[in-house]
Amino acid sequence: MSEDQVVHLTHEGPISTLTIQRPSVLNALNVEVLVAIKRAVDEVRAKADARVLIVTGAGEKAFVAGADIAAMKGISLQEARAFASKGHAAMDAISSLPIPAIAAVNGFALGGGCELALACDFIYASERARFGLPEVGLGLIPGFGGTQRLARRVSVGIARELIYTGNIIDAAEALRIGLVNRLYAPDQLLAETKKTALQIAAKAPFSIRQTKRVIGEGLDNTLRDGNEIELEAFVETFKTADKEEGVGAFLEKRTPAFRGQ
Repeated sequence: MSEDQVVHLTHEGPISTLTIQRPSVLNALNVEVLVAIKRAVDEVRAKADARVLIVTGAGEKAFVAGADIAAMKGISLQEARAFASKGHAAMDAISSLPIPAIAAVNGFALGGGCELALACDFIYASERARFGLPEVGLGLIPGFGGTQRLARRVSVGIARELIYTGNIIDAAEALRIGLVNRLYAPDQLLAETKKTALQIAAKAPFSIRQTKRVIGEGLDNTLRDGNEIELEAFVETFKTADKEEGVGAFLEKRTPAFRGQ
């Protein structure tokens, strides 16, 4: 199966949707898929009118059930490093997108699949979804950013418990601990995710990009430094035509027509 088949990228106006499609193996991640994910995300990055990326999996059983375990058997240390490096490159491509990325988790999101969801800004999930980082049961650890992103998404103690035990949790528990933002019936998940994506896409593009950047940079800094980053970004918005349009529309009680300028 070629790269353009294992990953399917579509564009509907300002919304791009990346679908992992290896349903016969529950959309498991191998080198080919990881390379294809990064390539697709780079295409979205270069698309001037892209406003939101949705990441999901094909079929009804799995978002991504994990890394392809068979592909890891008997590989050399050099091959293991290369595999993990490609995983990090794919996840970093998503997390560093200047536009928001939303994971629509429609089934199992285990190991690399959970890490893929964590690379997105936030997660919507089917009520049938399952999450976990079970790598320690294989004599491994999460290798695509899971130890770092999970501890930043939920409390450090919860992240440690999930990773140390390798436990798989259901969608309701994922919502309770803050891993997931919202749950939907399986047949409503993608439609509801697109509804939120369109809501985001209707806002001022520069403001959304600045907000994503400021939150990300702030998490890597002290509160004082983060507030300084926010202050400078706030001032930058006053240079835009969209700020004038947004304020004007509010005062005139009409819907703003943002142009990304």
